[in-house]
Amino acid sequence: MLSRKAVTLKLWNKVMASARRRQLFPDGAAVLLAVSGGPDSVVMLDFFAGQARARRLRLCVCHINHKLRGAAADADAAFVKKLGAEYGLETVILSADVKKLAARAGMGIEQAARTARYRLLSAAALKKKCGFVATAHHSDDHAETMLLNLLRGTEPKGLLGIPAERELCRRGKFKVKLIRPMLAVSRKEIEAYLKANALPSRKDHTNDDEHYRRNWIRKTLLPLLETKQPRLREHLADLSAKLSKLL
Repeated sequence: MLSRKAVTLKLWNKVMASARRRQLFPDGAAVLLAVSGGPDSVVMLDFFAGQARARRLRLCVCHINHKLRGAAADADAAFVKKLGAEYGLETVILSADVKKLAARAGMGIEQAARTARYRLLSAAALKKKCGFVATAHHSDDHAETMLLNLLRGTEPKGLLGIPAERELCRRGKFKVKLIRPMLAVSRKEIEAYLKANALPSRKDHTNDDEHYRRNWIRKTLLPLLETKQPRLREHLADLSAKLSKLL
């Protein structure tokens, strides 16, 4: 079993190598961290906090309460607020009534939540003068997104999966870039880091509900496909990389 230091450095090195190769964020950057309180975003927060001094990063934590899970959602917000304070970081808690937004716009809950989330993250980044917004999507999310798009029916661009970076918004000459540095690591690596460093996190039980197609892909379809091809996630990542050079 690897030591805490070894697990930590392994993840840091993988994320930093990918960030440098893709030039995701420069030294001295102001980064808004989208933290839900789940394992992925808690590990991302710990990673950035560990890099902040050496890379002169200015960090701000932002949590979005979608008002979908009642008291549990409020508890998530309180958890992130406390966590941000423990790291000595300014923490912004924002909320959106996603059910009302979905009904008003005639869209599904997942789409409405995503729309509200990025709208609020954009507003927070502009207000705090952060040129970068980091989300904690990892390599497993990337594979799931490719399969989700394939099942929905997609243009070739949909098979690129989750981009590591894109422009999120701008105001005048000030641009905000959305970055996903955790795409360099897997869910298993994130869980190992969380355990090795004894980091607290929250569990969103809606992620277990296979009524949502993404959850079904993660919990049922991918494991089933991997019984026939254990390297499926790696193959999907390779396909995405090859397509990105063509499209």
